[in-house]
Amino acid sequence: MTAMVRRLTNEAGAMTIEVALYMPLVAMLAGLLWIYGVTAVASSTVLHAATDAARAASADRNTARAQYDAVGVAHSVLDGQHLHCHDITVTTDLSGFRVPVGQPAQVAVDVTCRITLADLYMPGLHGEKILHEHAVSPLDTFRIRT
Repeated sequence: MTAMVRRLTNEAGAMTIEVALYMPLVAMLAGLLWIYGVTAVASSTVLHAATDAARAASADRNTARAQYDAVGVAHSVLDGQHLHCHDITVTTDLSGFRVPVGQPAQVAVDVTCRITLADLYMPGLHGEKILHEHAVSPLDTFRIRT
């Protein structure tokens, strides 16, 4: 009787079939997590560039120098983190420099970076991704602005 029960419930090779069925799902999940992680790191790099650019612009006394520093710092951060942007756009809102001394004011910077998916994920992949971040930094309320 026990020999017949063993033959009817034979599970020989069941583990192999389970592995064959689940491995593609595990590989796909791992790939999606990797893509999400790489995208998060790239987006964080663009946010870092925008934040540092806004901070650099807010430390200046005039709009011309603030614009120059914001663009330079944004490019420097993106290059330093090895994010290969095909187009980098740094837009600054320096209207805070026109606010009279003694009143609160701020500087805003937008950084947009266009990258190809081949650079971000895997060589041979087609398409583009646009990463955009916005950062604001306050101007010193009692510092002379020109």
